[in-house]
Amino acid sequence: MQTVEKNFDASVLEKFRVDETFDEPILHQVLRIAIYNELVAYETYTKVIQHFGAIQPFVNIIEAEKTHYAALLALLEKYQVELPLNDYSLTIQIPNTLQECCELGVASEIENIAMYDNLLGYTNNYADIQDVLFKLQAASYNNHLVAFRQAVQNSYSQNQPQNQPPILDKAHEQLNELNALASKVASGNISQDEIMKLLSSTNLSFIGGALLGALGGAIMNEMTKKNNQEETKEEEK
Repeated sequence: MQTVEKNFDASVLEKFRVDETFDEPILHQVLRIAIYNELVAYETYTKVIQHFGAIQPFVNIIEAEKTHYAALLALLEKYQVELPLNDYSLTIQIPNTLQECCELGVASEIENIAMYDNLLGYTNNYADIQDVLFKLQAASYNNHLVAFRQAVQNSYSQNQPQNQPPILDKAHEQLNELNALASKVASGNISQDEIMKLLSSTNLSFIGGALLGALGGAIMNEMTKKNNQEETKEEEK
């Protein structure tokens, strides 16, 4: 078995969140996390294309990832930050079906949006970095997430037998509920009460585990962020 060399800050990179307790400059963490995320996305979508062929939306999105990588690489060079090792390519695994891969795409983009929200909070004094991160976050929210959502919905429609419209309608209804929840989480415009209400009232049995896992992680990050903001306000009183 081939030994995969690990990054010295793997614990930070793999969480896609800045760790203020880790012995590495915050700016370095921000840029290394962002570009490592692009490496992970590129390797994942490349693997999907290798397995299933040149299919959309993976073909278009992987080209966008190249552009994102180049923009971040320029920032790493400007601020003299070491490029992370691509230790993900040899360990990557993808789901068995194309539908699950599209669900994974939705999950990844939801997580990306939350990740950029975290990183942007540490770059207030770096307008050039904020500009790039905002653009990449917007691409995830406005383009990639939308494309993967549509691919998932198309897959439901194609795979559902025509003589079972009630089940298909239920699947679409649940997907729409998930999209609404994901949009609120991604934009940060959701309260803890709304989170609990939506989760308790929605039967998401048609939705893949990877997607739910990422959504759950994003929800927890949003709840933690809001709780921290409330604690800070209390301390300032």
